[in-house]
Amino acid sequence: MVEIKIDLEKCDGDGTCVDVCPVEVLEVKDGKAVVINLDECLVCRACEVQCPNNAIEIIE
Repeated sequence: MVEIKIDLEKCDGDGTCVDVCPVEVLEVKDGKAVVINLDECLVCRACEVQCPNNAIEIIE
């Protein structure tokens, strides 16, 4: 099972992770990224790589 850790102190809610995710795993709520569909995650790591603040970590 995959885990997506989001460092809320680093996250500025710019939505890059939401835009690059091919299966809509993430959403911005109250100015921060949150996981809404973990079961759909393809572990492509696009969100992790593209986050400008390095706020996302994918753990397999």
